Amino acid sequence: MRLLTRVVAALLLSAVPAGAAPIAQREVLGNGMTLLVAERSAIPIVSVSVYLRAGSVFDPPGAPGVASLTADLLTRGTARRPGPELDRAIEFVGGSLEADAGKDGVTVSLAVLKKDLALGLDLLAEVLREPAFPEDELKRRVAEVQAALKRSEENPETVAGRALGQALYPGHPYAHPTQGTIESVGKITREQVLRFHREHYRPDAAVVAVVGDVTRDEIRRELGARLGGWAAPAGARAAVPSAIAVLPPAITRTLTRELTQATVYMGRPAIRQDHPDYFPLVLANYVLGGGSASRLYTRVREERGLAYSIYSSLSPARYGASFVVGLQTRNEGVDEAMRLAKEEMSRMGREQVTAAELDLARAYLIGSFPLRMDTSGKVARLMIAVEEYGLGLDYPDRYKERIGRVTAADVQRVAARYLDPATFSVITVRGKTN
Repeated sequence: MRLLTRVVAALLLSAVPAGAAPIAQREVLGNGMTLLVAERSAIPIVSVSVYLRAGSVFDPPGAPGVASLTADLLTRGTARRPGPELDRAIEFVGGSLEADAGKDGVTVSLAVLKKDLALGLDLLAEVLREPAFPEDELKRRVAEVQAALKRSEENPETVAGRALGQALYPGHPYAHPTQGTIESVGKITREQVLRFHREHYRPDAAVVAVVGDVTRDEIRRELGARLGGWAAPAGARAAVPSAIAVLPPAITRTLTRELTQATVYMGRPAIRQDHPDYFPLVLANYVLGGGSASRLYTRVREERGLAYSIYSSLSPARYGASFVVGLQTRNEGVDEAMRLAKEEMSRMGREQVTAAELDLARAYLIGSFPLRMDTSGKVARLMIAVEEYGLGLDYPDRYKERIGRVTAADVQRVAARYLDPATFSVITVRGKTN
């Protein structure tokens, strides 16, 4: 134990520098775009990620899936070239160009060698500003999404996750699936997609993160040549209310499928990274269910053999956050596994974690943070996240410092507030009983 303590202390001291250095240079361009640049001259690849507040929270009322479908179609043809030609152009230089929609936003990602940056930026600007949204591509993609949604009904984690979202965020856009439903997607028209793109793909709602062998002056000039004329529409940006203004009542729901095992999600709204309780809750999560040394894993899986997998997770988002305990077990083991999990959740708030548990959690969280930045793409995603959540570009260093300051008393305090099982909704997907 003394050796462990000395090792952990050394890790903490070495991981928290005296001064915090920003991970990127930041500026706001004339048309409202926020530009973040991390110059990495040793990396011959340039990664460019454009993040727009155009996720599924902005889906039109009664039409979930529009945001996701719009993002899917960005690279399927522009006013200048059809989708297959776009594919050939980027593949010819060994690069990648893709778009992906989430709940809060859409990310359009480009990766090319430095020598091919001009071509890559040409293609990126096209898909952002001039997507054609061909009718035949829309129909094809609708059929693909509907088939995927139908298949997902056989996935207990997906089924449980959708039901939990409805329980945690009643009446909020977070309650509906990002891809929509089979019925809603089938009704989406090209006119809806065009309108969504026109209203939400705007420079004053865009963050551009650039990582690689490029200077800020160079990328500002190249982006200005292609996106400088991109102007915001006259209307104000759409507003989305907070998803966690009021803690919803906890519900219990059981769904049946043709399964031999059960999947259980227990969840409640939580807090974002800018909340004072966030860092203590990160450590509480790790001790409770963050890995193979966690209390849930040790007691429910290792000691009792009641779960194939068991974990907890804290997931922040722009308009809310969630804390989830998930487990998979035999149908007949559901009640006992849940009872033990709830006991461990309650114990976190009644008793302080041990010094060894706290030291291990600190060491892991600080030591593993660099893995979030070991590729250019990960650095770009982190840059966008700290900008989107207003965390500041010195966040990586402050994260380590704040984790290192958390005490056992802090962990117990936030656990008592956020891990009370009575505040958690419970969704169970299990096999049918005879």
